[in-house]
Amino acid sequence: MGAQGDQKLTRSQYAKEPISVHSKMVTYVSMTALITLCPAFVMFLWHTMVNLDGSTTKYLELYKVEGIDGVLKTWPMPTMNALKIILSFAAFEAFLQLYIPGEVHVGPVSPAGNRPVYKNNGFSCYIITLVSYYGLYKSGYFNPAVVYDHLGEIYFTLVVGSFFVCILLYIKGHVAPSSSDCGSSGNVLVDFYWGMELYPRIGQNFDIKVFTNCRFGMMSWAVLVVTYAIKQIELYGKLSDSMTVSATLMLVYITKFFWWEAGYWNSMDIAHDRAGFYIVWGCLVWVPSVYTSPALYLVNHPVELGMPLAAAITAAGLLCIWINYDADLQRQTFRKTDGKAKVWGKVPNKIVATYVTEKGEKKQSLLLVSGWWAMARHFHYLPEISAAFFWTVPALFSHPLPYFYVVFLTILLVDRAERDDKRCQTKYKKFWDEYKRTVPCKIIPHIF
Repeated sequence: MGAQGDQKLTRSQYAKEPISVHSKMVTYVSMTALITLCPAFVMFLWHTMVNLDGSTTKYLELYKVEGIDGVLKTWPMPTMNALKIILSFAAFEAFLQLYIPGEVHVGPVSPAGNRPVYKNNGFSCYIITLVSYYGLYKSGYFNPAVVYDHLGEIYFTLVVGSFFVCILLYIKGHVAPSSSDCGSSGNVLVDFYWGMELYPRIGQNFDIKVFTNCRFGMMSWAVLVVTYAIKQIELYGKLSDSMTVSATLMLVYITKFFWWEAGYWNSMDIAHDRAGFYIVWGCLVWVPSVYTSPALYLVNHPVELGMPLAAAITAAGLLCIWINYDADLQRQTFRKTDGKAKVWGKVPNKIVATYVTEKGEKKQSLLLVSGWWAMARHFHYLPEISAAFFWTVPALFSHPLPYFYVVFLTILLVDRAERDDKRCQTKYKKFWDEYKRTVPCKIIPHIF
């Protein structure tokens, strides 16, 4: 579905660099480093997890003995089989996104005054995907272990293919933008990394960011977790309790995501970050490779935790996921009811913030300062990071690499909190100052 509002493609208002919390030099160096180093890290992570027992020491020994040529030899080249697997999955998810029924959901007003319209069918697509995948496995038509066996080829094919997708989106932003929420900063690196368009679409109904972020990135996370569990059963004849705990917590979290998907469309990823390397390549490659890495490690390391420890980790992880969900639900309900819904049984405290759009229109927003949101301005990040720790800790502590995702997620969300604070400061001005005085902590109550 398309966007409501002014569709005149006037780019001047949107042609500026995204808000950053760093200096321009640091920002440019960071962008260059991420574009060049992330693809190599994906292949390093896969090879180390699958072939070197997750040991970075063994990888360094390989480099010392064989040099960069030896490292490059560990990278499987893109193959037609890998491409077929990727395209089959992508086509299936695109079909579901387009044709599975769903309620209409209208997104927030964009910087150019448009309101994107979506079809809210993510949860149905998620259930259909998992049931279909497991059905193919049980029927003997397709063995998911094949995906694991060709994972290196799949990842490298994704690395290369997703670069081309980002290039096409960059070109599209210049020659055929989907709405007036588009523009160039005048810097090729910035435009490629952050993107040209906020809401790129193919036609009126196929939203590209919903596909890359939700239907490919998040959906592939779930599918790969199931794949790793099946591969462990194939290797050892049973599922270890460590894999059971890790996979269960991940799948519960992903289920929560798709149940709440319409809320995600109001988040920074969709409503503020444009479709460039940062979001698109990240969701097409980084999510399926890095986010799944704790379970990938467990395939060949079936740790037995014992019932008491497994139950304790599961309970702690489920609690964190529930708190994360409840925090998001509080804010969603608050917004939908225009601040009238009770929070924890009480009338919520709020700040009525007014702001002026780029078109000069005066608007109003309500800032919630009750419930979880009285504890910290970005409180929901704390249980999200904690949940990631609990689905990683079944790997125990033989090697640090399985914990890379937890470290990365922490850095990502702290940076996102900083960027969101700066964006809100620019938007709400004195009202955001009042909000910060009322809720002084960013993420961790009384600490940070």
